[in-house]
Amino acid sequence: MLYTGYDMQRSWLAGAGKIAQAQADVLKNFTGPFSVGGLAPIAASALDVFAHSVLPRGKPAFGLDSVTVDGKTMPVQEENLARKPFGQLKRFVYEGSSAKPRLLICAPMSGHFATLLRGTVERMIPTHDVYITDWKDARDVPLIGGGFDLETYIDYLIEWLEFIGPDAGGRGAHMLAVCQPSVPAYAAAAVISAKDHPLRPRTLTMMGGPIDTREAPTAVNDHATRRPHEWFVQNVIATVPPYYKGSGRRVYPGFLQLSGFMSMNLGNHMVSHWSMFSDLVKGDGESADRHKEFYDEYRSVCDMTAE
Repeated sequence: MLYTGYDMQRSWLAGAGKIAQAQADVLKNFTGPFSVGGLAPIAASALDVFAHSVLPRGKPAFGLDSVTVDGKTMPVQEENLARKPFGQLKRFVYEGSSAKPRLLICAPMSGHFATLLRGTVERMIPTHDVYITDWKDARDVPLIGGGFDLETYIDYLIEWLEFIGPDAGGRGAHMLAVCQPSVPAYAAAAVISAKDHPLRPRTLTMMGGPIDTREAPTAVNDHATRRPHEWFVQNVIATVPPYYKGSGRRVYPGFLQLSGFMSMNLGNHMVSHWSMFSDLVKGDGESADRHKEFYDEYRSVCDMTAE
């Protein structure tokens, strides 16, 4: 019921958002009496902000179409490789990239898509042959795809390291984990190294990863330890409705994760939306667009498996 209720609300708000956006577009070009005193721009800006905040979003694109290396600009191609039920390897290919050190970027599986690391990928492309873990939305994975727990996560990373293979010198890929995947990446590196595997990671970099959550606990850590496991099962796990490919799968919905993200910094988000509104009223579309681009990515969320 939780999931279905959310989808019904989202559908209603999406309809209202489309109407609001249409009205905003009309008011932006309105020259009648209502425009006197700046009322039309104010109303149009308010409607624009409302529409942007409620319209549904899908999986964003990386949009990295070109790279400049040594002053030469070259087109970049995205390749989807090593497909598995819950994700695939995405590779960014351009002329000469295959000769560069191979790098596996482990993107977080924490409610957002891999595109959250667009900037990291963009910075690494000129100097590396870049691969990234491109996770799927769990609600779109049929039950036949099985479950996805920590052990499966580790197995995926090991298999993808093997798929990437050795570089020209016969060495394994570098491995970069950002935040949440630090633990499975660390475990994968340990497992593959214990076997003296020739494709064990050449290096492992963990950025902002919670290896030991007992250290420097946050409000999130405290909340997790104050509640029994059963509380989370009852309150944040839902069943995917029958109109999605993953019908019947038990998941932690992305919309719950997003609501948690938003509530932790509600004041900052309110200020940000007020700034967006103010920029639109002033006609500063460039600044408003920067706010919109951030929230387009921030509000694009995916479900995680209950496991």
